[in-house]
Amino acid sequence: MSGICQDRVVIITGAGGGLGASYAHAFAAEGAKVVVNDINAAAAQSTVDSILAAGGEAIVNTSDITNYADSENAVKQAVETFGGLHAVVNNAGVCRDRMFASMTEAEWDTVIAVHLKGHFCIASHAVHYWRDQSKQGNKVDARIINTSSGAGLNGSVGQSNYAAAKGGIASLTLNQSAELGRYGITANGLAPAGRTGMTEDVFADMMKKPEDGSFDYYDPANVAPLVVWLGSEQSSGVTGRIFEAEGGKISIADGWKSTKGVDKGDKWTPAEIAGAMDELLASEVPAQKVYGA
Repeated sequence: MSGICQDRVVIITGAGGGLGASYAHAFAAEGAKVVVNDINAAAAQSTVDSILAAGGEAIVNTSDITNYADSENAVKQAVETFGGLHAVVNNAGVCRDRMFASMTEAEWDTVIAVHLKGHFCIASHAVHYWRDQSKQGNKVDARIINTSSGAGLNGSVGQSNYAAAKGGIASLTLNQSAELGRYGITANGLAPAGRTGMTEDVFADMMKKPEDGSFDYYDPANVAPLVVWLGSEQSSGVTGRIFEAEGGKISIADGWKSTKGVDKGDKWTPAEIAGAMDELLASEVPAQKVYGA
C-alpha cells in the first residue's frame, strides 16, 4: 500500500534529531525519499540509518543552511540522487536566550542567521528549480513548510532574538504563498510544541515523558502527521496558513487584522489622540499574552 507521499522528494533541515528526525521518519514511512540535512553529520547519519533499516529511502546532507552557496548543494543532491524535489521543510534552529537588556550582538546574529536566513537559503534555490520546471511546461506541485513558533506569534520573555526571527518567518510564509502560487508552490508554516534539544532543558519538567505509559503529549512525533500531510499532494489547496500543533491538537493561528478604527475625517491634533485611544482600546480584542509575561 502506497503512502500519501509516495515517491515525493523532501528536504528536511535539522533532521538529525528532535522534530526534524520525527518528520524524516514519518515522511519515509509514507513513501517519500528524504534528504536529511543537519550540520551534525553523525546525527544525520543516525536518522538515515534508522530510515533505511525500516525499508525507507534517505540520504545525508550537511549543507550549511546559513550559507547561500552551500545550501544550494542540498537541492542539487536531492535532484541528482532522487530525480526531483517536491518539498522543503525548514526546521533547523538554535536558541541563545537572554533578556533583551543583556543580549549580545553575537547572540542576536546567530539566532537570526540560523532561523530567518536559514529559511531563505535552501527555499530560494528550491524555488529557482521549481520556477524553471514551471517555465519549461512541467507540472509543479511543490511545498515550502516553514517553522514559526508561539514565541514568534505572541512574543516570549527572554527570547527577543528568537521571537523576532520566528515572527519574521511567519510573515515570510505569507509572502511566499502570495508570490509563488503561480508556479505551483504552496507555502505554509507551523508553530509546533514538542520535546527537542531546544526545549527539553528550558521546559524539562513540563515536557518530560510520562512514566505511566499515558499519551506522551510532547512527543515530537505528534507533530509529524500534519507536516507530512502538508508535504503531500493532498494539501495543494492549502497555502498561506500558520498551523499550531501540540499533542493531539491542530489549530490555525489567526493573524493580524485591522480593526474598524476611529476616523476623524481630518487631521488629528496631538491633544485629540487620547480620546481616540480610549475608544480604540475599549473596542480592542486583546492579543494573547506574551509567553512568560
